[in-house]
Amino acid sequence: MAQGDSNKRKTPNILITGTPGTGKTTTASTLAEATQLCQINIGDLVKEKNLHDGWDDQFDCYVINEDLVCDELEDIMEEGGNIVDYHGCDFFPERWFDRVVVLQTDNSVLYDRLRKRGYSETKISNNMECEIFQVLLEEAKESYPEDIVVALRSDSIDDITNNIATLSHWLTTWQTVP
Repeated sequence: MAQGDSNKRKTPNILITGTPGTGKTTTASTLAEATQLCQINIGDLVKEKNLHDGWDDQFDCYVINEDLVCDELEDIMEEGGNIVDYHGCDFFPERWFDRVVVLQTDNSVLYDRLRKRGYSETKISNNMECEIFQVLLEEAKESYPEDIVVALRSDSIDDITNNIATLSHWLTTWQTVP
C-alpha cells in the first residue's frame, strides 16, 4: 500500500485470510467487536449482493466474481475502518490494506473442523493441501508488502484471544503514527 493512501484514512483496513476452518470469521467478528471496526465477510457479501458467476458443484460454493466484489467494496475500503474476512487475497487491490493476517491451523485441528462442517472429502483434501503447502501465506506475501503480512497461529480459543490482543495493540500503534 502506498503510504499516501493509508494516511488519508483515519482508521486502517485489515484483511484476515487463511484456509477455510482456520478461524477467520471468528477472529474478524471478535476483533470488530473489540475495536469497533466494520467486519466484511466476503462470502456473505457475495451471496447477499449476487456477486458471483454461479455455483461450483464440485466444491459446493459460489464462483466469486472478483471484479464485482472489488467494485462493491471500493468506496467502503477507501474510507478505512474495515476488517475483511476471506479465504483468498490476491485479487484485492494492494492499496486497500494496512495489515494482512494469515491464520494458520495445525493439520489435525483443521481436519476436525472441516469434518464438523460437513465438507466433502474432495473439499477437505483441497483445503488440507492448501494449509500444508502454506498456499495462502505465499499468496499474501506475493500480493502485499512483506512488512504488512503477518502469520498467526489459530488452533484454539487461547490463540484467538492472543491474536485479538496482538491486532488490537497494532491498531493502537497504527493510530498514533503521524
